[in-house]
Amino acid sequence: MSIFSSPIPVVDLFAGPGGLGEGFSSLNDGKAFEIQVSAERDPVAHQTLKLRAFYRLLKSHRSEFIQDYYQFCNGDAESPFTENTIDLWKKAEEEALCLEIGSEAGNQELDQAIAKAFENKSKDQPWILIGGPPCQAYSIAGRSRNKGKSDYKPEEDHRHFLYKEYLRIIQKNRPDIFVMENVKGILSSKINGDFIFHQILRDLASPNAALNMPDDGLRYKIVSLVNDEVFQDGDDPKSLDAKRFIIQAEEYGIPQARHRVILLGIRSDRVRTELPELPKLSKSDTVTVKQVIGNMPALRSKLSKQSDSYENWESSVRDQLMSLRMSAQNGPEQIKPIAARLSKAAEHLNARKTGGLRWEKNYNEGTIGVSELDDWYSDPELRVWLNNETRGHRIDDLARYGFAACFSEEYSRSPKGHTDFCLPGLAPDHRNWESGQFSDRFRVQLADAPSTTITSHIAKDGHYFIHYDPTQCRSLTVREAARLQTFPDNYFFHGGRTLQYHQVGNAVPPLLARKIAEIVFRILKIKDDDQFG
Repeated sequence: MSIFSSPIPVVDLFAGPGGLGEGFSSLNDGKAFEIQVSAERDPVAHQTLKLRAFYRLLKSHRSEFIQDYYQFCNGDAESPFTENTIDLWKKAEEEALCLEIGSEAGNQELDQAIAKAFENKSKDQPWILIGGPPCQAYSIAGRSRNKGKSDYKPEEDHRHFLYKEYLRIIQKNRPDIFVMENVKGILSSKINGDFIFHQILRDLASPNAALNMPDDGLRYKIVSLVNDEVFQDGDDPKSLDAKRFIIQAEEYGIPQARHRVILLGIRSDRVRTELPELPKLSKSDTVTVKQVIGNMPALRSKLSKQSDSYENWESSVRDQLMSLRMSAQNGPEQIKPIAARLSKAAEHLNARKTGGLRWEKNYNEGTIGVSELDDWYSDPELRVWLNNETRGHRIDDLARYGFAACFSEEYSRSPKGHTDFCLPGLAPDHRNWESGQFSDRFRVQLADAPSTTITSHIAKDGHYFIHYDPTQCRSLTVREAARLQTFPDNYFFHGGRTLQYHQVGNAVPPLLARKIAEIVFRILKIKDDDQFG
C-alpha cells in the first residue's frame, strides 16, 4: 500500500500560533500532511493553535459544518463550535497541547500524546517532526541584552539547550525527516568559547551519542534547503560554511526579509549511498509590502496620552505635519524636498477609522492581483478583517511617523538617526540618540520592497514598523504584520492586541513553510528511487 494513501503524520514542537504547521497541513489542501500532535507552552498562543487545529478538522472531517468556524470569525457566534462539532473541538484539544517541553510533566504528556497518535501506525508509514526551539538566547538582540547583565552565564541559560528536548523526541521516536528552524544568531552563539551550532549539528546527526544512549545505528544527514550543503556524522562542522543553512525568505516569494537557519534532517537508513539530487526551494519574484497590504483598509492611528477622536487626531497630526513642513522648507538641502510631501499628506488625512478585532470588509478589499497569493490569503467566506485594529501613539511619535513616511517616499529608504531626523521636535528623548546605536529606532516599511523582519518586538511599540502611507500616520496592525508573515486572512489570533503581535512576530511564515513542505513531500516520493530504502 502506498505511503501516500493517507496524509503523512506530523508532530509540531514549540509550535507558537502554528505557522510552521499551517504550511505543512495546507499542502495539497490538507491531503499531504496532517498534524497529529502540536505543543506550545504559552497559553494564549495555544488558544490560537487549538482554534486552527479545529478549523483543519472541520475542513477535512466535516466540511458541511465549516460555517461554525466562520460564524465565530464573522462575529455571529461567541463560540467556534456547536453541538454538531463539539466532538471535533475536543479532538483539537487532544491534538494541540499546552505544555512546557523540558519539564517532567510536559515531557510525560508529550510522550503519551505521540505514542497514542502513532499506536496504529504501520512500520513503513513515514512521519515528520517540525519545530523551532525558542531562540531568545541565540538571537543577536537577545545576546546584546544579556551582555548588560553582570550575572548572566550563557552555560546556565536553559534556553540554549531546549534544542536537546527536540533532539530527545528525535532519538526516542525516529522521525523519517525533521525540520528545525532558528534565528541566524545561532550560527555565532558560543558557550565556553565553542560555537553552539557546531554542537547542534553533531548532536542532530547522531542523537544517541548526543544523549549518551546505546548506539543503534540511528543517524541523520543534515541538508540545506537552498544549496547542496550536507552534514553527517563524522564530518567536521568547522569545515563547512554554516551560513549556507540560512534561508533568505524574500528570495522565495515571501514579502519580508526574514533570514533564518532551517535544517532539514533525513534519516540515514532512507539513503543507501550518496544523497540523490534532492529538490531545493525555487527562487520567486519579489513580493512587496504594498502588494500585500496596499489594498487593505486605510486606517488612522489612535491618540494616546490625550482624548482620541477623529477630529482630535486630524487636527493634531495636521498641525504636526504643517509645522514640520515649515521647518523642512528652511532646513538642510536634503530635507527641503520633503516639505511638499508633508504638505500633501496634511491635506489628505482622510483615514477616519481605527479598525477592530473584527472589521467589516468591503468587496475586493485585500486582493493582490497575483492569483497564487490571492488564493493563499483570501477567503470568500470571511466578511471581516480579523485582528485589524490600530494602536495608540503619542503625538510626538506620530510626527516622527509622518515625517519618516514622507522621507521614504522621497528617497526610497527609511530615515536614520539624528542626521535624517534633523528637524526641530523629531529627536526622541533618548540619551543615546546621537550615538548611532539606535539609528534604526524609527523605521518605515517601504512600499516597494519586502518588509524588514517581523519580530516579537512589534508587541512593544510600532516604531520599527511604520506604515509607508503618511496620510495614515501609524504603525502596522496585527493583520498587516500577519500578511507580511503570510498568514491567511482567516487565521484568527487570540488574546489582547499586544499578545497577538507577539504571536505573529515569533512565527514561521506559513507560505514559506508550505514551500518547505513541498520539498519534504517530494523527498518522500523519491522512496522508490534505487538510492532510497
